[in-house]
Amino acid sequence: MGADDKMQNKGEELGGKVKEGLGKATGDHSMEADGQSDQAKANVKQAGEHVKDAFKGK
Repeated sequence: MGADDKMQNKGEELGGKVKEGLGKATGDHSMEADGQSDQAKANVKQAGEHVKDAFKGK
């Protein structure tokens, strides 16, 4: 996986932050939780990318 995947993961994380913020602002706890979930998924993917990079020696 390359830079495109890393950018996509970062975009997913930012989208999750936006969704969480909208949920907080509107009192929509479901949307807020979805945003937190999206961020967690993106963070896991990013961690996987870091592990791959470490094994590749980058």
